[in-house]
Amino acid sequence: MTDITIALSKGRIFDDTAPILNAAGIEALDNPETSRKLILSTNRANVRLIIVRASDVPTYVQYGAADLGIAGKDVLLEHGGAGLYQPLDLNIARCRMMVAAPEDFDYDSAVRQGARLRIATKYVQTAREHFAAKGVHVDLIKLYGSMELAPLVGLADAIVDLVSSGSTLKANHLKAVEEIMAISSRLIINQAALKLKRDAIQPVLDAFSAAVKP
Repeated sequence: MTDITIALSKGRIFDDTAPILNAAGIEALDNPETSRKLILSTNRANVRLIIVRASDVPTYVQYGAADLGIAGKDVLLEHGGAGLYQPLDLNIARCRMMVAAPEDFDYDSAVRQGARLRIATKYVQTAREHFAAKGVHVDLIKLYGSMELAPLVGLADAIVDLVSSGSTLKANHLKAVEEIMAISSRLIINQAALKLKRDAIQPVLDAFSAAVKP
């Protein structure tokens, strides 16, 4: 029996993925939120889960350390998607990639006047492409967390970040000023694995497809 490895990250994506895994007949034997194990066995002898950082999921799949994975569109855009087949939008972990700025900052006016803006984000590639397409000149400042702090202390004029409810922006006196794109999580598959392990992977892909809510 051919072994299959699926790369997942902890948190919201794993929580939202669990029902889809269950519908595909796959159930982790340990809870990743409480277990220190990074390789989790499942109720299926030939399927195991590996728990990695969300931003690393595409890399594990690209290089064949995992056959399949689940990653947000935001992560895939930054990664570039090399060596990955992306057959299925799972419609989970939905949010929006937004430009946000302080409530008292006239973003639209600054853009119209051709101002050069400082933008803080961890999504550098996505932000660069977005502003280049609009003809807006920006200096991108890469941060890895607490993005909302940057405009408050003068590090940046605005930020590019994921927004779900918008409550964090509001709590820090920021407002969403522009939507870049809708974000959700995708099933990704190593292209070589799909060819070499198709008989094992295809039933999992079919089960995921059947379980996805429109």
